[in-house]
Amino acid sequence: FQICFLLFAVLYIVSYFIITRYKRKADEQEDEDAIVNRISLFLSTFTLAVSAGAVLLLPFSIISNEILLSFPQNYYIQWLNGSLIHGLWNLASLFSNLCLFVLMPFAFFFLESEGFAGLKKGIRARILETLVMLILLALLILGIVWVASALIDNDAAANLWEFYLPYLYSCISLMGCLLLLLCTPVGLSRMFTVMGQLLVKPTILEDLDEQMYIITLEEEAIQRRLNGVSSTVEYQTVELERELEKVKSKKTNLERRKKASAWERNLVYPAVMILLLIETSISVLLVALNILYLLVDETAMPKGSGGPGIGNASLSTFGFVGAALEIILIFYLMVSSVVGFYSLRFFENFTPRKDDTTMTKIIGNCVSILVLSSALPVMSRTLGITRFDLLGDFGRFNWLGNFYIVLSYNLLFAIMTTLCLVRKFTSAVREELLKALGLDKLHLSNNPRDSETKPSANGHQKTL
Repeated sequence: FQICFLLFAVLYIVSYFIITRYKRKADEQEDEDAIVNRISLFLSTFTLAVSAGAVLLLPFSIISNEILLSFPQNYYIQWLNGSLIHGLWNLASLFSNLCLFVLMPFAFFFLESEGFAGLKKGIRARILETLVMLILLALLILGIVWVASALIDNDAAANLWEFYLPYLYSCISLMGCLLLLLCTPVGLSRMFTVMGQLLVKPTILEDLDEQMYIITLEEEAIQRRLNGVSSTVEYQTVELERELEKVKSKKTNLERRKKASAWERNLVYPAVMILLLIETSISVLLVALNILYLLVDETAMPKGSGGPGIGNASLSTFGFVGAALEIILIFYLMVSSVVGFYSLRFFENFTPRKDDTTMTKIIGNCVSILVLSSALPVMSRTLGITRFDLLGDFGRFNWLGNFYIVLSYNLLFAIMTTLCLVRKFTSAVREELLKALGLDKLHLSNNPRDSETKPSANGHQKTL
């Protein structure tokens, strides 16, 4: 119990600093709304800590199994045993259900509540309204689950605790895996762009001094226009300030590229790009091998294959090295799924901003991260990234035993990832072919770089 409490305390502190970094500072007043915001903040922090625990759960279990195999009689790792691993999985499953069905709906309704008409305004009135809304929401969800279960199996709707909640969480896990199926391939291709923005690119056929001179002239021109605009014309002032911020951002990036050393430009950037390509290729290769295993071996299914237990046998063919590779791939898939989630057009406005994110948006982000993190172990096992048998309620989902669902999931992941990567690496060539054929004016491509690409001073494009 002490170990679980210490681990969760560390995750809670880290989650609190992350949320307060993005939380809007204007929401911090000393009144009734401040108390409501503070309670919602604590509940959101708890949910984010549970999400982090769900992400770390599978890697921690894999590395613990390898450590127990390597040092079976070591006195200092006696605390690391099968009962601890099983307890962590059960706690993660319990807290995930608690946050998803109780705490986050309570935080949202509590934040939006004002108290029923006719009652004295205050915290008690808002709590009463929140509890009533939670009860109505629970009745609505249970009714939907009862109808769905009656359509599937008439005998299954007999017990609330043995069928309703596991079935409901199984459906949500399936939705989370489908969301990961949509986000992860997009994120795997988007990771190259993100790392390209964080790292300094090699200066090939580029004159940074010339670009700095041009961007400095542009900044001075916008500044003169801004000084000449009357303060009464608010619209023009706002637009010029936005343009000035963009120009300053470009100038900062150019200055950073000029100050970067030669090894950082010419060695780090290619090495990181090659590493991303290798990790993505290994992920697709493992999924392809898992498809073959599914076709020839029934034990490859993520449900029903009883494992040897913690510390009894290695989970990887290559031992500790293979386990380390699995852990790296799991974290890589999680980061890619988050990047892909915020890259989708539907969730673009959902992205949190530093010191400018409302509590409602924070609650929505915490719920999304919780769904993704809870589905990550299931997705990793379904795709064959790891052979670790999921413990607790994670491995008891009904759809994990359906061969056609699991096989289709693997096929779709491999196909979508391959298509996203091909589209990513052929986009520049495709744009140049459209320009050569004179079809660029038809706007056949939705690449956002088209609007950002500008000719240099000598009139030549340097983006390809």
